[in-house]
Amino acid sequence: MKTATIEKKPIHAKAKHPTELIRRIQKGLSFSELKALQDSIDMPFEQLAAKLSISRSTLQRRKANGRLSPAESDKLMRFSRLLEHATNVFGDIDKARAWLKFPQRGLGGAVPLDYAETEIGAREVDNLLGRIDYGVYS
Repeated sequence: MKTATIEKKPIHAKAKHPTELIRRIQKGLSFSELKALQDSIDMPFEQLAAKLSISRSTLQRRKANGRLSPAESDKLMRFSRLLEHATNVFGDIDKARAWLKFPQRGLGGAVPLDYAETEIGAREVDNLLGRIDYGVYS
């Protein structure tokens, strides 16, 4: 497997154990972690929020209180994990970003980040990245 360094430490890498990560998600991640993902994934803030199913008014409330809901935090973690996986597979964050934002034949022409709006879709994106990494691209 290729290794690459992501510009910022992935959100899930900050937790030392899955239990700690689960607690952080249940508590709600900080709004700054949404901003960090937005910077890493290089996507307009409103567009990323929409992919995470956060309306504009809810986004403003989250910004004001500084914390995301557990469901929003879970989705944020999902996108962060996929960005890290794609970066490891392609060896470059710019290539990973491009791949995640453009239609992929292995997903029936769907855009990976659109697919990843659901957990099942995110698993399919993860599976496709695994197949690409092992040379079994379909």
